[in-house]
Amino acid sequence: MEIISFRTPGLGDQTYLLTHEGQGVLVDPQRDIDRFLAAAAERDVALRFVLETHLHNDYVSGGEQAALRTGAELVLPAAAAAAYPHTQAFHLEDIKGEQGLSLRPIHTPGHTPEHTSYLVLIDGEPVAVFSGGSLLVASAGRPDLLGRPRARTLAKLQYGSLHRLAALPRDVELLPTHGEGSFCTSSGAGRYTSTIGAEVDTNPLLAIGDAEAFAQRLMAEPMPIPAFYQHMGPANTLGVPPMPALTLPELAPAEIPATAHVVDIRPRAALAAGHLPGAVGIELGTDFGSWAGWLLPYQEPIVLVAERGQDVADAVTQLAQIGIDSVAGVVFELGEAATTRFELADLATFLERVAAADAQVLDVRMPSEQASAGLNGAVRRFLPDLLTDGIPAELDRDRPVLIACGSGRRAAIAATLLLRAGYQPVALNGAGVPDVAAALTR
Repeated sequence: MEIISFRTPGLGDQTYLLTHEGQGVLVDPQRDIDRFLAAAAERDVALRFVLETHLHNDYVSGGEQAALRTGAELVLPAAAAAAYPHTQAFHLEDIKGEQGLSLRPIHTPGHTPEHTSYLVLIDGEPVAVFSGGSLLVASAGRPDLLGRPRARTLAKLQYGSLHRLAALPRDVELLPTHGEGSFCTSSGAGRYTSTIGAEVDTNPLLAIGDAEAFAQRLMAEPMPIPAFYQHMGPANTLGVPPMPALTLPELAPAEIPATAHVVDIRPRAALAAGHLPGAVGIELGTDFGSWAGWLLPYQEPIVLVAERGQDVADAVTQLAQIGIDSVAGVVFELGEAATTRFELADLATFLERVAAADAQVLDVRMPSEQASAGLNGAVRRFLPDLLTDGIPAELDRDRPVLIACGSGRRAAIAATLLLRAGYQPVALNGAGVPDVAAALTR
């Protein structure tokens, strides 16, 4: 038996391909399935099953399309009630493969009501468990993604699910879908995989003695929920088409449709030096798709602005992973149309500006980051809240707004949002609030 993991860093998730005696089991696949099918082909493995642990809240699944492409049997939790053909997985009713391979569904509600883990047995011996968003490494799947009114009930269910999995043999390998970087974890998850024994010994959530205390712990400091999450469950319930084309028509600035949202994916230095008026700047990185899905109206037309040589196909893939197929084209040559600019400041320059008597500082990090390491006198507003709640009223349009985050990435995004509202942003680049705070206290 071999288990291959495929990390999707921007979403904090893993997909798995289990191979055994020429048959393959694909677990919680992202929508861009070609990479998984290529890995199976390289190993001369025929895909036998495609498993889904739950109706995902953070990405569009590729499970249905992988099954259609390969003829594999698509297996979903029975209570998922998806609208497309699939085999229903019922608690403890084994699903038989070949050559001694069996899959034992274990109902593990909590992250979602239908959530099901899959215990892998070879010749009747348990060897691994795909735990999806239930028991994670040093953490657990959060219970509040379906709304706060249901969160306490789901949290108590999660308590029972974690202990159900913890009762498995200690040497069973734990293979969760959600991990570090995922907004589906209740706290900062650690390593990507583990064993049941290691989690019994070290996972702090398994040390909590009762369901009520467990629920209190999970709900004490809720993380923000990305705006696009609300669209993922319905999409995965009804099914989605195959991936869109990854090549885009090249447009001139004058050809951008009036209804399109312009997203500039160039490096932040190029963005600051000049971009199209009204554009949102989201530098291309592993989390590009998540930020775009969080900050832009879902499924409305998008036009990308990129440098030649940038991986535009990666940007399109990241958007498609969360169900956004509305990219109309890409602009490479801006010419004289790039009339909007802002200042990028290194740490030394930023400190000089902060020291001025009339300085105003905006901290756009997550609330948990702001609470753990703050900057005295800064106005706090998490980046997406600049759109939902508006730019803080205490900021003065007639004076520069010094924007800081953890590294400069979110500060540059925020700078483009403030520019659209008539402010004068200065984005801290290559350093963060802790660096500024430390320098000011020396």
